[in-house]
Amino acid sequence: MSRVYNFSAGPAMLPEEVLQEAAADMMDYHGSGQSVMEMSHRSAEFKAIIETAEQDIRELLDIPDNYQVLFMQGGGNQQFAAVPLNLAQNGVADYILTGQWSKKAAKEAEKYLKVNVIASSADKTFSYIPDCSDLPVSEDADYVYICENNTIYGTKYKTLPNTKGKELVADVSSCFLSEKHDVKKYGVLWGGVQKNVGPAGCAIVIARNDLIREDINPITPVMMNYKITADNHSLYNTPPCYTIYICGLVFQWLKRMGGLDEMKRRNVEKASVLYDYLDGSDFFHGTVTNKEDRSLMNVPFVIGDKDLEKKFIQEAKEASLVNLGGHRTVGGMRASIYNAMPKAGVEKLVDFMEQFEKANR
Repeated sequence: MSRVYNFSAGPAMLPEEVLQEAAADMMDYHGSGQSVMEMSHRSAEFKAIIETAEQDIRELLDIPDNYQVLFMQGGGNQQFAAVPLNLAQNGVADYILTGQWSKKAAKEAEKYLKVNVIASSADKTFSYIPDCSDLPVSEDADYVYICENNTIYGTKYKTLPNTKGKELVADVSSCFLSEKHDVKKYGVLWGGVQKNVGPAGCAIVIARNDLIREDINPITPVMMNYKITADNHSLYNTPPCYTIYICGLVFQWLKRMGGLDEMKRRNVEKASVLYDYLDGSDFFHGTVTNKEDRSLMNVPFVIGDKDLEKKFIQEAKEASLVNLGGHRTVGGMRASIYNAMPKAGVEKLVDFMEQFEKANR
C-alpha cells in the first residue's frame, strides 16, 4: 500500500527522509550492532544522540545559554501540572483561555495554586484570540500562561500577550519548530513532540535558568522536577530514548531544509492554498472568525450538514486523505498541516474538496 496524506493533529506524519533514516538504523545503529530501542540510555551511543539533539534544537531556535533544554516524559498533560509545581512561589498564576488545552491546563493548575482567568475567547467558542495588549495581570502572579497555537480551534497568537513584567509560559505543542520563537520573550516554553517534532512520549521544556529552582512545591514528583531533570541532563531515569532519537533526526532534517525561517515560508505557502479555497467557497466554511488569528498548522472547517461531513471524511479516506475528522468536542473537519505535510498533500486535499463540492451541492 502506498503512503497516505495524514492530516492527524497528533501523533502526526513525520518527514519521509526521517522515517527512511530510522528504518536504515533499526537493526544496527551506526555500527553498534543494536537498535536505538535496545541500547542503554547510559551508553556512549545514546549520550551522543541526546547531546546532538540538544545542540541542534539550540541552533534551530537560537536558544540563549541561560536556558535549559529538558527532554521529559509524559507529554502535554503532565506539563499542565509540572508548570505550577515548579514555578509557583506566590501561589497565584494568570491563565488566558483560548481552547480546550489552556482550559485543561488551568483546571490542573487549580489543584496547586490560585488561578485567575484574565482573558478568554470562550464567548465565541474559541474562534479568535482575545486582545492581550492591556491585560488585568495580577500583581502577585508567578506567571502568565497561554497555549500559543490551538490545535482544536485553529487559532494562533501572532503577537504575544503583554504580561506587564510577569513570566510568560507557553504551550507551543502544535506550532513547535514551525517558525522561529524568540526564546528570550518566554520564561518557559514547552511542547509535546507528537504533533510537529516526533513520535508521542516526550515533551521538550525550554526554561530559563533562574526559574529552575530547588525551592518548589514539596509534593512535586521527582519525574516532574525541572531541577532534577536539568541537573541530570534529562537522564535521571530511562528517558523516552527512541522518541528523542527521532526528534534528533527531525532537527537535522529541519536544518537541511534551511532552518525555521524557511519552514515558516513553506508553511505560509501551503496554508494559503487551503485558506484561499475556503475563502472562495460557499460550501465549506472555516471556523476561525478573525482571519488574522488563523493557525498555519491546524485548519478546522465545516459544511454545516453532519451527514455530508461524515460522507466527506469517509470519501476522503478512500482517496488516501486520512484523519480529517474534527476533534470529538467540536465535530466538523480539521486538516493539520505540520512541517512534514508537503504542499502536494494540501493541493490534493483542495482538489478533492472541489470535486466533493461539485458532487454534493
